[in-house]
Parts: sequence; structure tokens; C-alpha cells
Amino acid sequence: MQIILSHNNLDFDGLASMIAANKLYPQAAMVLPARLSQDVRHFLAIYKDTFNFKKIKDIPWEVIKEVILTDTSVLERLGEPGGILSRRDVNYIVYDHHPVTDSSVKADGVMQETGACITLLAEEIIRNSLEITDFEATVFALGLYTDTGAFTYENTTARDLRAGAYFLEKGANLSVVEQYREAPLPKEGQELFQILLDNAETITVDDAEILISSYEQKEYSGSLAQITRKMVEMTGASAAFCIVKMGTKVFITSRASSGRINVLPVISLLGGGGHTKAAAAMLKERQVSSVVNEIKENLHKIVIPSVTAAHIMSTPVRVVSPETTIEDVSKMLYRYGHTGFPVVEEDKLTGIISRRDVDKALHHGLGHAPVKGFMSRQPVKISRNESMEKIQELMIEKQVGRLPVTDNGELIGIVSRSDVIKAMHGNDKLDIKYSSASLSPFKRSLEADMREQFSPTVYELLKLIGREADSLGMKAYLIGGMVRDLLLGKPNEDIDIVAEGDGIQLARHLKERYGGSVRYHEDFRTATWKHPSSFKIDITSARTEYYDFPAALPKVEMSSIKEDLYRRDFTINAMGICLHKEEFSELIDYFHGYEHLRQKKIKVLYNLSFVEDPTRILRALRFENRFGFRMDAQTEQLARQSANNLTAVSRPRIASELSRLFYEEDPESGAERILDLNLHNYIIKRSDEPTAILRRIKNLSAAVNMFMRNGLDVPPSTWIAYLLVCTPMEAEDWEEISLYGKNKEDAKLLKDLYSIIEIQPLEKHDVSHFRLSDWHRIFSETNTAPLLIYFAVSGGKAAEKGLDYLKSREKLTSKVSGELLIEAGFPPGPVFKELLHQAEMIQLDSPELTTEDILSSLKIHYKKRL
Repeated sequence: MQIILSHNNLDFDGLASMIAANKLYPQAAMVLPARLSQDVRHFLAIYKDTFNFKKIKDIPWEVIKEVILTDTSVLERLGEPGGILSRRDVNYIVYDHHPVTDSSVKADGVMQETGACITLLAEEIIRNSLEITDFEATVFALGLYTDTGAFTYENTTARDLRAGAYFLEKGANLSVVEQYREAPLPKEGQELFQILLDNAETITVDDAEILISSYEQKEYSGSLAQITRKMVEMTGASAAFCIVKMGTKVFITSRASSGRINVLPVISLLGGGGHTKAAAAMLKERQVSSVVNEIKENLHKIVIPSVTAAHIMSTPVRVVSPETTIEDVSKMLYRYGHTGFPVVEEDKLTGIISRRDVDKALHHGLGHAPVKGFMSRQPVKISRNESMEKIQELMIEKQVGRLPVTDNGELIGIVSRSDVIKAMHGNDKLDIKYSSASLSPFKRSLEADMREQFSPTVYELLKLIGREADSLGMKAYLIGGMVRDLLLGKPNEDIDIVAEGDGIQLARHLKERYGGSVRYHEDFRTATWKHPSSFKIDITSARTEYYDFPAALPKVEMSSIKEDLYRRDFTINAMGICLHKEEFSELIDYFHGYEHLRQKKIKVLYNLSFVEDPTRILRALRFENRFGFRMDAQTEQLARQSANNLTAVSRPRIASELSRLFYEEDPESGAERILDLNLHNYIIKRSDEPTAILRRIKNLSAAVNMFMRNGLDVPPSTWIAYLLVCTPMEAEDWEEISLYGKNKEDAKLLKDLYSIIEIQPLEKHDVSHFRLSDWHRIFSETNTAPLLIYFAVSGGKAAEKGLDYLKSREKLTSKVSGELLIEAGFPPGPVFKELLHQAEMIQLDSPELTTEDILSSLKIHYKKRL
């Protein structure tokens, strides 16, 4: 025979679980415990006949072979049946959501921690495709809602919500659930509640207030769990223990509202069980006073040490001096996204300047004034030992969002609302520093994309790096263009890694384990590991730059992945991919980069981005060009406003961006945007008319594309010609453009181009009847790149013929060599150079001629020559 049992003082979760178990085991008898909670008793007074419950006395215990336990795995919690079963050899099946203890029976079934036991049974019902009635769904929902506090208790899981959705789909009546979930206390319960409230003693343990109340009465009255919960709700205490002797038994019920409290250690000492926030025990033949003393002696075991300012404060602190101008502070506020700064003089905190104060001063035209005239001189400050609870009280009471942390008057850190939120949520990723960023990153698994687009070598290499970073206690991330291009479906195996930790240490560790070589830069904590397979992996320490005060040199500090990504140029480049084991392949996106990729939008991360690095404007044009994207309106406005800052940038840095824009991307489109944003006037001193500039660039671009379509090479140094044609191309312009040359190749191209224009301009020749040989006679010794540029920029019919010559020349494979000349009877000597040149001209004009034909022509030419 099978029976279904649950714990004494049966609550709605236990009742619902028994009924659900009967769906799974229809031949088993449901046996109600001797004692029911007040709420369940009221419910069954109306609905008892709906279910086929048995009483303990009606069960032939001697024939019981199998017991299904619900909402408990401990025989002692069953009351009388527990004592009977402890003396018999039976098989147990258990469905329980409480933690397994040493007292738990050995059994089959499901014992997993969820918010309610009925969730486990609902999952089994669904798995077995069993039907339930709308009334059964209502009872099951009643058990679920009461044990999870309508899904508000901390032990609630996603599985509980899915079970709730299932019950609603099956017709659960929430008005019935609400009617019984918070049933009023009966008269005797109200009286006991008032007595316990009057008897309550408050004990403070590490800033957590715990109520302990006791009472003795002759009769059992129940409702102790509901009473204890109400005491916590009414007093605002962190936890409450109610100890009541009813007859010869002492009942102990505990409830906790604070995440810092776990009542189980004390309840377990008393032989009870339950959850971390709700547990109970029952003792026989004990004095209430001794139980109370035992609880008090062990309260230190249930309180997790308080989080203090030292645990959550941000450090080092970005500060300003009393003499810093309002305008400079305003720039720093926008740069870092802060709402204020501590004001420090001689290492001592003297005040706080807020964004509101700064905005008021700017409104009145006082940007030049020092902050000391506007700062708050009596800031609310805290010590490193201030508790989390006290910090929250101060923020609420004083209406402040930032609390400086001082030690002997010296500023050692600061606690912001962001730090408090992060600590409350217990989530390291809630690193709220900037208003433009999300509280937590957008995430998406990219494992399938990585496997599909990365080579097996690269994929395994990334897993290896993540694994080795884990072994060092670090977290590693793939960042930059490789992440962006993965999302765009473009090939890119330029591996950049950021480590939350010491990047140099990680690189050295990888070299020791797998070989290769390492180069590193100590000042910036960066390294390059060359893998034995020849891959180069740049490894950077997650870092941020900050300023002790305006105009000071920036300091570099170790930081988080979010801080590091915030240093990037645009949101589409400010994403990372987790390489650590537990989150491998997860996209990390704090700044909406994924969304902006889909919108084809280029957006800076903060307003002063172009001010701090004006070359980012040119980079934005390059990305617009490459991906067919566009700067959003705000970013483009910032680019226009910051264009003048390009005059302060070194020519090599500008050349680095322009060379890539003009050589790697569409130069015509890039030039149009440069002119549109008026950038050319801040890059070169003298610019030509926009129409002339665009005509030359269009011609040059067309010539280059023609060459490339024909499989002919165009050297990278060609980029500098695009910059040159933006000028009037007079003597002083050549001199200025030469200063942008990045290397010897750039310098040589400009020199050769200048020589052609000065020595062999087309104007000197009547090219209307030129054959290819005529062009070759003049330009055979001139390099291809400058000649290509010259023809393209010159324009007109003559230039078109010149380009045809150049294309033919580049494809020419000479049919005559020095060896063939000797075989044909020509005496070796200086004349060979002339003969070979003559052979090329013949071949250009008449490519159909054979080698023998050309040699015959050369013999005639040679005789005339002699």
C-alpha cells in the first residue's frame, strides 16, 4: 500500500503538494497530519469533501510498503506517522524543496531548492502529460503564492514563475488564492500576536535588529508562522524568533526579511529545518527560558557581516582643487559622467561641488570662477567602517548621492548611489559609472557565430586564453574590431585581449605554457604574445585614465572591463566577448553597440570624445565609408564643433588616419565627407575649390580602380596624392604635403610626381597622334604610381591615352631578352639597352608580332644605328 504524507502544521504548499502527488500516484492514499495551519483549516472547512483524505487512525500501518513525502524529507516533522515509520522498513519517494539535511530520509524522487514544493510536482505533472482541473490549478496556485510570497521571497526561482503561468493557463482562480493567502488571524491568534509583540526584545547584531519573543500557554492555538511574519512586517526588524510553549511542547518559528540573515543555523541546532528566511522547530520537555538563551547565544551565527563603506567605495577618487575653474569641472563632469566631485586641498576634504552648482554658475556666465565660491563646505562624510544600512539612511535623510569616505581627514574613497545599488544586487557587473551606459550589459551568446566564422585554430586559441586567465584568477575578454566584424559577418583575425588583471602576467604565463615570445610595455601594462602558430595576440590590462585635477598628466590605473571599453572611440567598437569558462562566448555590451550596428550608426561614447582625440573624426569617416554607416546627428554635430582641434594634432597621426581612408576605403566618398564637415581647412593651410578637389579625386580614384580591376598593383603611397590634390598644387603646397609623408615611399612618390610635372608635362608634347611607342619613348623610365597620378589628375583626352599606355606597359611581357639578342648575332655592349627598349616599343605598337619578327626589325634598326 502507498500513502502520501506531509509535515505537521500543514500549510498550503504542503496541502497542494499532497494533492499533486495523488495525480502522479492515484492508488496512494492521502493522509492529513494531526495538525493543520489555521489558514488550511479554514480552507478545508469548506473544501474538505472535495478531496479523498484519510485520517491517521484509518491507515493500516502494518501493510504500508511505500511512502510519498511532500514538502519535507524529515520523519520528525510528520508527527505521529513519523514515529510509526521510523520503526518500519518502507520505501520512500520524496518531493521536497527544502535543503537536504542529515535527518533527511534516503529516497527516490525530486529534492531541489525552489520557492515552493508544488513547483516540483507541477513539473512532473507536465512531464507526464497529466490533466488537472481548474479547481486543482487554484489549489496548486494557492500553495505556490503563499510559499513564495506571491513571487517576492528571495528563494523564488524562474521555475516557480513558470509553474504559476501553467496554473493560470489551466484556469486557476486568483480571487480564491487572494482570499485564503492572507487569511485574518483568529481571535486566539490575534491575542497571541499582541502578547508576543509586547514581550518582544530587540537584539542588535552587527547593525541587524533581531526580535526575540516568548510566551507559555496551556492549549495549542497555531498561527505561529503567520504571527512571526506579521511581527517582522510591522516592526521592520531584520528577523524575528517566536518561542511559544503550548502544553508540553515548545514551538519555535523564525522569519527573516534581510538578505544578511540566515535563520537555519540556529533552527538546525534546535533540531528543526526550513529555508534560510523561514524555518521552524518543535521541542519536547524544554523550558522556554533555556530555548531563548540558546537562541541568543547563537545569533552571531545567523548574521552575515555587514557590508561597509570600505567594501563598496570607489577608489582612487577623482577630485578637484578649490582653485579649479567651473568650466574645467564642467568638462570633467561630462567626461566621466559624474554628478559631482570632492574638493581637496592639501590632501584634506574641504567641500563638494555638484553638477547642479556647476550648471548654476555657468548659467550666470561664471565659468572662469574657481569652485571654492560655489562648493558645499560641510559635506556629509563617512568612515570606512560605516555600514551599508547607515549609508542608505544617510542618502535618504540628507538627500545626497555621493558620500566621501575619509580616514583622519584624508579622502580615501567615495560611495555613490551606483555603488549602493551594486552592493544591494550582489552583482559585480552593476558598475554604474556613466549615465550613457546601461546598468548591466546587453548579453547574447555568440558561440555559434564564433565557431562558424573563426578558424578552428583561432577558436581554440581564444578558449585557451580564457582558460589560462581563469587559472590566474583573471577574466579575459576579446575586444575591438574582431568583435564588431564578427557581428557584421566580416573576416577579421586581429586578436585583441583585455584582461581584468595584469595583462603582462597573463602574456608571460601563456609563453611559459605554450611557447612563443612576448614583448611588453611596462608603463601601460600591455603585451604582445606571438603564438608558435605565428598568431600575434595583443593583451592589455583593463585600465582607465583619470586626472587628479585639470591639466594634470593622466594617471593609468587597473580597472574593470566596463571602464576599459569606455575608453574606446565608438560604441560599435566598445563591445567585448567573455573568454572565461562560465560565460565563454557571451557578448558584453554596455553602450548599445550591438543596437547601433543594426542601425548602421556611428556614435561616440561621450561628448568630449572628439576633443580628447580629434583623429577620431577621421576614423568615424573611415568607418562610415567601410561599412556604409553614418554618424548619428549628435556625433556629427560634435565632429563639426571639434574640427578645429585637428590643428593641434601631429601630422603623423593625421597621416595614419588619412592613409587608411584614402587607400583602404572609397577616397571619393571620404573626400566628400571631409569637405562636408570642413575638415580640410584644419588639415592643410591652402585648399583648392571644392569642385576642383572633387574632380581630381574622382579622376584619380577612377584611374586607380581601373588599374586594380585589371589586376595591376597600386602602392599604398598613392594615398598622399589624394591629399595633394586638395591643394592648388603650387610650390608651397608640395612642401606642406611632404611633411605628411609617413615613410620613404611616400616621399619618393611626391618627388617623382613633382619631377614629371616639372620636366615632362604633357603640354610640352603634341600627343594627339601619339602611338604607344611614343609614350614609351618619353615615360619608359618613370615609375608607374606617379605616372598614374599624373595622367589621372591632368584629365582630358591626352590623359586617357596616357592611361591606356600605362595599362599596356604594365601588362607587357617582353618577347626579347639579352640572351636572344646574342643568339641572333648582336654583339654584347651598351647598345643592348637601346635595343631592348626598341623591342618593347615595337611590341607595344604591334603585340601580334613574333619574337623572330621583332628581332628582324631590330636588325634593320641596328644597321641604321651603325
